[in-house]
Amino acid sequence: MSILLRSLMLLALVLLHGSGGAHEMSMAEMQLRETTRGEFLWQWTASEKRPASEDLTPVWPAGCRADAAMLRCGEAGLAGTLAIDGVGKRYSAALVKVYWLGGESRVYTLTAGQPQVQLYGAANDPRGGAQIAWAYTLLGVEHILTGIDHLLFVVGLLFLVGFNRRLLWTITAFTAAHSLTLASSALGWLVLRPPPVEATIALSIMLVAAEALHSRDTLARRWPALVAFLFGLVHGLGFAGALKEIGLPDDHLLVALLTFNVGVEIGQLMTVAAAWLLWRASARWPRLAQVRTAALYGIGSLAAYWSWLRIGVIFA
Repeated sequence: MSILLRSLMLLALVLLHGSGGAHEMSMAEMQLRETTRGEFLWQWTASEKRPASEDLTPVWPAGCRADAAMLRCGEAGLAGTLAIDGVGKRYSAALVKVYWLGGESRVYTLTAGQPQVQLYGAANDPRGGAQIAWAYTLLGVEHILTGIDHLLFVVGLLFLVGFNRRLLWTITAFTAAHSLTLASSALGWLVLRPPPVEATIALSIMLVAAEALHSRDTLARRWPALVAFLFGLVHGLGFAGALKEIGLPDDHLLVALLTFNVGVEIGQLMTVAAAWLLWRASARWPRLAQVRTAALYGIGSLAAYWSWLRIGVIFA
């Protein structure tokens, strides 16, 4: 039985046992509720154990004045630029929910890449959906580029397949798989506890690195797209875990879900492009093969360390 088949059996056992998270993308949530024209009760309603007010500072639109609980904007209403200082540090994003006097509501998402939004004094914000789309695209890019385990899996696939026509099918299969489970989990159709998911992600990196180190005709070498698809299903659950921590706005749920996934794909393509440029630049380096071997041993060793840690969380 090949190392891949033995490992797939181990992955199945890990998933059956229930589940620590590798990525911490936290969301702070603020609520503003209009009580009379131009006056809002405001508060931070959701954050980590440490109050969001210790790390985040709202910068209200010009003409608005706030105290500890009340925001007063006068007859002009809540119109102008709203910013959150500190977003992108301890908190990946801040979700601002505004409930207007007439019963309408609007959700705004602020991130390090989009630390301010434009308000129009009413719920009929013509750019609400566009702002959500841009914010969640940036969050998707941030997650894949800071999620070292997902990046190492993609790099392992590049070492396994090489820069040839099969790479297109392999990356496409990985994308399709993690998009499927990301959507299914984010919408509540598929629920798994995080620890076995994170352990399986670590094991997938270790296995791909091991397969790339030798030249035997194994399943991974014959059908890399199939292997990428199977492991991609688990990586999608990891993406969904991060998205769950961030939260999805109820009124733009599908937009946020789609654009977060688009952001993940952009970050993934950036990684492949950077690897391709490095490969082209070093193509004539005679010791490239030795560096390749050392890199794969490093990736595999780090993944093995993560695997032990994450499996330990499952059985602790």
